[in-house]
Order: sequence, then structure tokens, then C-alpha cells
Amino acid sequence: MVKIFPVEKIREADQYTIENEPIKSVDLMERAAGRAFEWLEKHFLKTDHTPHFYVFCGIGNNGGDGLVLARLLHEKGVKVSVYLVELSKNYSEDFQTNLNRLPFEVLRLTEKKVDFALADNHLVLDALFGTGLSRKVEGFAAQVIEEINRQSKLTIAIDIPSGLFAEDNSENEAQLIVKAAHTLTFQFPKLSFLFPQNRIFVGEWHIIDIGLSAEYIQRTASIHSYLLLDDAKRMLKPRTKFAHKGTHGRALLLAGSKGKMGAAVLSAKACLRSGLGLLTLQVPEVGYSILQSQVPEAMVEVDNCQTHLTDLKRELAFDALGIGPGIGQAEETQKLLKLLIQECSLPMVIDADALNILSENKTWLSFLPKGSILTPHPGEFKRLVGEWESDFNRHELLRDFAQKFGLFVVLKGANTAVACPDGKVYFNSSGNPGMASGGSGDALTGVLTALLAQGYAPEQAAILGVFVHGLAGDLAANKLGEIGMLPSDLIEALPYAFKLLTD
Repeated sequence: MVKIFPVEKIREADQYTIENEPIKSVDLMERAAGRAFEWLEKHFLKTDHTPHFYVFCGIGNNGGDGLVLARLLHEKGVKVSVYLVELSKNYSEDFQTNLNRLPFEVLRLTEKKVDFALADNHLVLDALFGTGLSRKVEGFAAQVIEEINRQSKLTIAIDIPSGLFAEDNSENEAQLIVKAAHTLTFQFPKLSFLFPQNRIFVGEWHIIDIGLSAEYIQRTASIHSYLLLDDAKRMLKPRTKFAHKGTHGRALLLAGSKGKMGAAVLSAKACLRSGLGLLTLQVPEVGYSILQSQVPEAMVEVDNCQTHLTDLKRELAFDALGIGPGIGQAEETQKLLKLLIQECSLPMVIDADALNILSENKTWLSFLPKGSILTPHPGEFKRLVGEWESDFNRHELLRDFAQKFGLFVVLKGANTAVACPDGKVYFNSSGNPGMASGGSGDALTGVLTALLAQGYAPEQAAILGVFVHGLAGDLAANKLGEIGMLPSDLIEALPYAFKLLTD
């Protein structure tokens, strides 16, 4: 997993590397900018229309990175201009060193001279401010940022878009932040990159490995991590030769109501496509023939009610339980959920209407089985915790909620966040906008329920399930495109997603 460090830990990683590799700070800057240059070379220099690069540099180490890039571009024969935003004459030592190494003159922007013009075929490199920025941009530097955003057709930020804080941007102002199409972030993504409101500034972000100390990174704890394919591969349990249906878990899924039986079908299919041994569904009477024909691999228990769920039909002799997809919020269904909470010691996956019922009965949250997994989308989460002021504030509410109730909370969306009772949060790297349609969440409920039933610890089930669900969505999108794909296509891709994890 890629750790997401706060700014002070990033500084410590730099300093530890300098002292223990050992390497001079100016040489570490050269290496970092050199790796960023390799990315630029791969994506923008091997074309017939190499752009004119405009590098905007501050006077600190982020500006020093920009100067190194400008020199490397010049040595490659690329047309490059450097604008030095001269906030003061207090240049950082490494910035001054690289300014001296630059084989051409820079153009200085000051309070008295803020104007600049970009050629039509241009690419802007933003190296004004790095992660050390701790307050909103002011003065003529703010004018420079506004002018970059006005003129630039393509901006690439070095390490972090200038003006953006690495974590909390609640008090920041959008017009004071560079809007990048790409961000080349050194070694670690920044927490603010994972929040939807910052997408307009960060664009697509790319991790540039600059060779910071692996020892420091490994031994330094972080509450935030970013999950990659190799992490999911390590979590997946192998199947043994003598395995049988009884060794791969028994799950109960309570789903569906009149007009919403499709949610039960999708959740059941995803559950069975995720390695479960035996699945029992409890559905209202109206869903019996639908489930028997659409999901013949599942056993079906019929509720006493024609249209919705009212009572528990089976003893809880299962390994995991999922509830919520399409169940509605009838009063009798609410009583059933309360009964389950009172009597069930199994880890539960709680989604959709079950979450909405909980939001109207918040005292029940304290009695949920520990290790249960809640899977709200942002609207459902808002009903559980109330309004928030910013994405960072929502993130803090997410961590607090998981810790307070001892639950795992999967907040769905781009880079789905899995919050754990110990305060840690895992962000997912798989998935795409093609999954943003009704039914994708029902499929996730099935995947998570199946993994819990197979003996995965709740944390592993949540993290692995979210990744596999997103990976299946990516496979479906690769085949069909994001616009036309359906949750059913995602479910059909689940076996291929699991197969990728075993390769």
C-alpha cells in the first residue's frame, strides 16, 4: 500500500533519506526532478508537436524542482521559458544553486511586473509553491495564479498544485489555486488529492518515485493508505484442492421488495460470483419466482408478506449476513432490522434502505455487531451523520463515526474510502465513472457478504471487496466503455477480476 503521509512526515522522509542514504539535498532535488522529467519526456516530448514549456517557479524548493526541469528540457533541445515569481530575495539554498546552473536567463515577475503571455502551443509547469504552503496565497502571486488559470490550456503541477494545501482546504479559495490537468506527486499522494472538491485543481495525479528511504517509509505509521493491485493480490486467499461448498462459507442475504427485486438479483449474483459456497436469500413472496429463475444457484426463503420483508425465516446458522438492497422502509421491515441487530452476532453488511432505516433510528447503531460493514453513498452517509462543510470535514466525520461505533464504513465514490474502527482509512485505486449507476452498490453488498462468509476479517473483506468490485468495473468499462456499461456487466466481470488477482 502507498502510505499517505502528512506534510511533517514527508519532510522527515526527505531528511532521513538525506542523512542515511546519504545524499545531498540538492542531489535529491536533481533526482526528483529527473524522475518527473522522465514522465514528461514519455508523454509530451516524443511527438511531432512538442510544446513550448513555460515553467513558473517560486523561490523555495518547489521552485528549485522547476529550475531543474527547465534545465533538463533545455538540454533536450526543447523550447523553454522560466518565470521566476520573485516574492522576495530569500531564495532557498538549493533553489539558488539550480538558478546558478541554469544556462539561460529567467524572466522575473514582481509586484510591478505581473504580466506574461503564453504561446499557442504551450505547456505550463507549475512549481510556485509546494507542500510547505500553510496559508492562502496573497499579493501578486495570487494574480499570477489567476493569470495562469486564465491563459493556460494545459498545466502540469510539480508535486502539488500551487495554492492547494496537502490536507485541509476548508478555508481555502478556489481562485487562488492552480488548476492542473496532471499532478506529478513525489513519492506519496497527498490527502487532499482524494477529495472530490479538489479534482478541478489536481486533475489526474501520478506518483513519481524519487527514491526516498524505504526503511523510513516502512517503519513510519500512517493512518491513510492508498490500495493498489499488488495489495489486493496479497490479501486473496488461495483455494485448496479438497475445498467444497461448506468450506467457502454460508451467507444469508435479505433483499428486495415489490418493484425492487432487481436489487436482490444483482446482489445475489455478485455474492455467488465472489467465491461463496452457499447462499440463502430471504425475499418477499413477490420475488420468489424471480429469484428462482434468475439466480438458480441460490436457495430462496419466502417471507410471509407478499410485498416486503417482515420476519426472520431461518435461524442464523450462517457465517455472514447482508441486508438492505431494495428492501424498502416499511414499518415491519424496520422491526425486522431491529430484531436482527438484537439477535445477530454475525458480522453484517448493511446497505441501501437498511442504512436509511438506521439513519431514522440512530440509537440502534451502538448495538450493531462489532466488525459490521456499512456501505453508504454520500447521500446515505449524510443522513447518518448530518451536514458537512467540506470534503475534509466529511472525511473527519467518517473516521469519527467508524471509531465511535466500532464499525467499518465504506464511503462509496471515486477512490472509495474504507474507514476502520482503529482510525485508519484506506482509499481505493480501482473503479471508474461507468459504475455510477443504480445497482453497482447492490453488487458491492454481495461481494462483501461473500468475502465475510469465507472467513476474511472485516477489514480485509472491506478493503479487498472494494478493490475487486472496482477492478471488475474497470474490466467492464475496458470492454464496453463507461457510458453504456451496466452493473450486470460489472458482475459478469467479477470472475475475471478475481482471476487477475491470482495471476
